[in-house]
Amino acid sequence: MSHDHDHDNELDPFAARVRALETILTRKGLIDPAAIDVIVDTYETRIGPRNGAKVVAKAWSDPAYADWLRRDATAAIESLSYTGRQGEHMQAVFNTEDTHNLVVCTLCSCYPWSVLGLPPVWYKAPPYRSRAVIDPRGVLEEFGLTLPTTKKIRVWDSTAELRYLVVPMRPDGTEGWSEERLADLVSRDAMIGTALARQPA
Repeated sequence: MSHDHDHDNELDPFAARVRALETILTRKGLIDPAAIDVIVDTYETRIGPRNGAKVVAKAWSDPAYADWLRRDATAAIESLSYTGRQGEHMQAVFNTEDTHNLVVCTLCSCYPWSVLGLPPVWYKAPPYRSRAVIDPRGVLEEFGLTLPTTKKIRVWDSTAELRYLVVPMRPDGTEGWSEERLADLVSRDAMIGTALARQPA
């Protein structure tokens, strides 16, 4: 017998609970699904890692913008209209051949929502917050990122006053690429420092 309705058992347990709760609240008239869709889209596409990726891609493409981003990240990012909650005071830190940057917030989970979207669960977890400072190389290896022992790892501790954006190194073989194409190589984790920019296919 064919039928075309959804079954919760096709979802993971968390997603099934979210869907059930949304259904109940909608039926009671307490929420509007269209409004929820707008909020989700805002965080996924406008207040999210795509914004940060565009900042990085512009820095890779435009040396003057990269210099501005180094000197005054808050203003440089705001010039692209990416500002807002927990993104008012920013500093960009650039990976180099000699140094890899890693961001953590040891006291709580301060995070630049306007350029990175919602913080991942692991960013807020006590093991990451403590071990990133004590053993950053080991933490990066757990993320699958093994750096040469000669490369220095610098850890930046975000605070309520200042948040950081890692600008990963531009991958080789991307000369002449548009900013839009470059942005596709930049992940949220690369802008936290737990990954590198993706290599071009």
